[in-house]
Amino acid sequence: MGSFAYPRFPYRPTADARAGRVVEHETVVVGAGPVGLALALDLAQRGRKVLLVDEDDTVSVGSRAICWSKRTLEIMDRLGVGERLLAKGVTWKVGRVFFRDREVYRFDLLPEEGHRMPAFVNLQQYYFELFAVEAASAHPDIELRWKTRVTAVEPRRDGVLVTLGSPEGDYRIHCQWLLACDGARSTVRRLLGLPFTGRVFRDRFLITDIHMEADFPSERWFWFEPPFHSGQSVLLHKQADRIWRIDFQLGEEADPEEERKPERVEPRLRAMLGTERPFTIEWTSVYTFQCRRLERFRHGRVIFAGDSAHQVSPFGARGGNSGIQDADNLAWKLALVLEGRAPESLLDSYDQERVLAADENILHSTRSTSFISPKGEAACAFRDAVLALAERFPFAQRFVNSGRLSVPAVYDGSPLNSPEEDGFAQQLRPGSACLDAPVRHGGRAGWLLHHLGREFTLLFRPLREEEMRLEAAAMARALADLPVAVAVKSIGGRGCDLEDVQEMARTRYDLRPGTVYLVRPDQHVAARWRRFHPEPVRAAVLRAVGRG
Repeated sequence: MGSFAYPRFPYRPTADARAGRVVEHETVVVGAGPVGLALALDLAQRGRKVLLVDEDDTVSVGSRAICWSKRTLEIMDRLGVGERLLAKGVTWKVGRVFFRDREVYRFDLLPEEGHRMPAFVNLQQYYFELFAVEAASAHPDIELRWKTRVTAVEPRRDGVLVTLGSPEGDYRIHCQWLLACDGARSTVRRLLGLPFTGRVFRDRFLITDIHMEADFPSERWFWFEPPFHSGQSVLLHKQADRIWRIDFQLGEEADPEEERKPERVEPRLRAMLGTERPFTIEWTSVYTFQCRRLERFRHGRVIFAGDSAHQVSPFGARGGNSGIQDADNLAWKLALVLEGRAPESLLDSYDQERVLAADENILHSTRSTSFISPKGEAACAFRDAVLALAERFPFAQRFVNSGRLSVPAVYDGSPLNSPEEDGFAQQLRPGSACLDAPVRHGGRAGWLLHHLGREFTLLFRPLREEEMRLEAAAMARALADLPVAVAVKSIGGRGCDLEDVQEMARTRYDLRPGTVYLVRPDQHVAARWRRFHPEPVRAAVLRAVGRG
């Protein structure tokens, strides 16, 4: 299909199928899409063995998810894939909104410098998966089994009994943990009979990927009621390999089978692009908006992540990105539980934090849908008035909703957060994802986020830089006997572990002398103080591993 050469991954016979008994595995991940691959990579890099199974033998067909957010890129950078995503993808941060025949508003998603990753990179999902598959295949603690499907799931108190179907026939394995990353039509969810509740909208949208030579800038363009597609909306994105993604709103009565036929698609493209511009259609699909989720993401020893746990409308790029953040949240917690360093109840915080994130995404997605597809005369009049006002008055621009783009969730109210003192700004409060900044370490230029993650980190600005090493040693001694390792790193001027070369970290983290941050292994803030005192910091670490 099209210009991309889809790889075929071979099925390799496994001893499990010929063992004649139930073979034990620690962790099984179902689904080798972006979420399952990210989760397997994260667990393996934390020293855990993972069996990853997928019923297909290639990457996703069609571009599917294409907009990868800054936070997703930071996570994948930690997993060793970020550089390839950057190099192949199309970087962008500017969006434009048009109403009928004129531009009414533009926005910049990352107006400041000093971040390793851009606001967004557009890259077809099949490339994302290909790069992650290659990384997973090279890791000794990940076993990939293609053409292997789950046919039965039997939860038990000590794990899950799983029946797998393969070219060698059916066989059973037992795992301590089953991680279901098998998408919106999740087989695991169906086998367990779990309801997937929410709202399905009636509007239909046509996705079309075309190969085209065009000098349009690398921006997100969204039209409300353009002259070339009267009464509906259109979205344009640039991808790698000179592929362009165009979404056409079709309305409620559109026939999906008819609308994806070339003789229906091409006239829409010609009306938009003109009769003279050559293009080739690569892939088409018709979808409806859906906002649904499981009531809970953890069901004993079975845990759901990504589209198997929650599904949102595509405008805003919240589906794939939120799934990667699910994996980022889950991996470190499960690794600590498997190591015996944290109680199993720590995994309940995955459910609490990521359900909160899913509800936030569903809320934004539902609001976007209501603005893009208003129902009734009053809603249409409001939408059109907002768009008209946005062209002249900045106050109206914040009401324009062509899809609120993905940002990392702040885990307000998480049981892992510790209360903080007065005097801190809301930015980077406990539960927030850390912000990047340029630093120098060991004489080399680098980035702050490269020095956070994998373990708990106590990041502090010394009270007096000449006594920085004494402060760090005292902190390390006070935390030495905790059940998890805590790295202690100073940040500030020359002589610190991390030199804040442009003082961007000082500004972003409000790093007054003596300020201390406790950062979780997923680069979210667990606690912060203006001064280090052993007991509150020790209590915060214990709380963050579910022992508080």
